[in-house]
Amino acid sequence: MEELELIYRDAHGAIQTGPRPLAWSRDFIARSDLAGAFNRYFASRVENAQRLAGYTITMTVRDGRDVVYIACSRASQPLGVEFQVGMRLPAPFTATGKALLGMLSDEELHALFEPEFPPPLTRFSVRGISALRDSMQGQDERGYSIDDGETREGMICLGSTVHDHSGQVRAGLALSVTRTEAKSAGTETLGAALKAAADDISVLLGAP
Repeated sequence: MEELELIYRDAHGAIQTGPRPLAWSRDFIARSDLAGAFNRYFASRVENAQRLAGYTITMTVRDGRDVVYIACSRASQPLGVEFQVGMRLPAPFTATGKALLGMLSDEELHALFEPEFPPPLTRFSVRGISALRDSMQGQDERGYSIDDGETREGMICLGSTVHDHSGQVRAGLALSVTRTEAKSAGTETLGAALKAAADDISVLLGAP
């Protein structure tokens, strides 16, 4: 247990809790805070939250090459894919993954995805770091990223980032719709509403 940093002995030989459980608890608390802010926001009467109530909204955190889903708010209309808390998907193919990966430098991207890039989920999934970079172009200016059929064909997902009190990116927020819904509602309109929701949740987490 000492080798795993679960415990250590102090100068008097007494056994104390090691640093590893503390790191785990911090991670758990951080994710709980994020999911709590997500749930409070979409249960509120905030106009933008009500506007998005009919859509599938998810929140993820990045874990290495993947994103992990920590909160979901499902639409009444099926998408053909069911997002679940704890579900993992390769970050390069998801909207939240692209939003979160967009915070990394070229060197950090190469360190994550060389020499092996994740196998595609659909025929539209990006293939390689160069294609990933191309797919992320413009997302900073728009305020949201786009997964156009890369996770599931016929589904479009938009992603934006959630920040904490220090301004650090903590999570990604995504809106998922069918291609028909995206065309009807307007991708830019949906993207702006999603960005506003991400900003509102960031404020709940103490962001300026």
